Amino acid sequence: MTSVTVNHLTKDFHVRKGLRRNTLRAVDDVSFELLPGRTVALVGESGSGKSTIARMLAKLESVTSGSIDVRLEDGTPVVGSMYRRHVQMVFQDPFASLNPFHSIEHHIARPLQLHHRTRGADETRERVRELLDRVNLDEDFAERRPHELSGGQRQRVAIARALAPGAQVLVADEPVSMLDVSIRLSVLNLMGRLQREDHLAVLYITHDLATARHFSDEILVLYRGRVVERGPSDAVILDPHHDYTRLLADAAPDPERVDRRVTAGPVVDRATIDNTTCYDHGLGAWVDAPAAPVGAR
Repeated sequence: MTSVTVNHLTKDFHVRKGLRRNTLRAVDDVSFELLPGRTVALVGESGSGKSTIARMLAKLESVTSGSIDVRLEDGTPVVGSMYRRHVQMVFQDPFASLNPFHSIEHHIARPLQLHHRTRGADETRERVRELLDRVNLDEDFAERRPHELSGGQRQRVAIARALAPGAQVLVADEPVSMLDVSIRLSVLNLMGRLQREDHLAVLYITHDLATARHFSDEILVLYRGRVVERGPSDAVILDPHHDYTRLLADAAPDPERVDRRVTAGPVVDRATIDNTTCYDHGLGAWVDAPAAPVGAR
């Protein structure tokens, strides 16, 4: 079993505008822990830094400052090729994450071969069929091409591919946002079952508070790169303290408030929302965030 400790993670991007060069701080001093069998949800609007955090965890982006510490149960650090095996990502778009020229068997067999999980074609073929069965797909899907599958089936293939190297940490970047509403729950339930069976540590990224509450144990609310509220999922959703969390909650569809105004209280002005403080439900108190450096925004 593998755990991840993220400490004071920060990511800056350098943006050129003419002769000027500015620094854009996409992620600012974010810390959290991923433990086996538990799910942490990152919630926030587009541009809040969620996917940047996911890409840093998957080693697709470099870290400006802070650290990502991945360790086995006995404390052994997970580095190099072992890191690639242990930390895998499920991308948002199932239509773009699979190569249309290759069969489903190729997509799942490739990581098995690259990470030396099988020996020989027969063992690889058998392992592919086992992985398809784990994500509730028949073995005849192995011969199909991605265009022959629905969005939900493609995302199941993407999950099987992520599990193929023996992943212990799953980074799911909005894995159901592009799927039909009718099949979102089945995909989330599938991920929940796989998590329990393999004791996976899961980072679930979404802008949907309802699925975050359903699927996660802890929620971190991100606004402009900073965590503004964190705590157990029920506490954050049912008792939000930060103005931005309330704004997200008010934006979520609720059939019980069809005949009344969406916001129960005063309308929140986004220009006045403060991201320099964070309400921690575990502490039951507000925690100040460090000031951003000059030039970062």
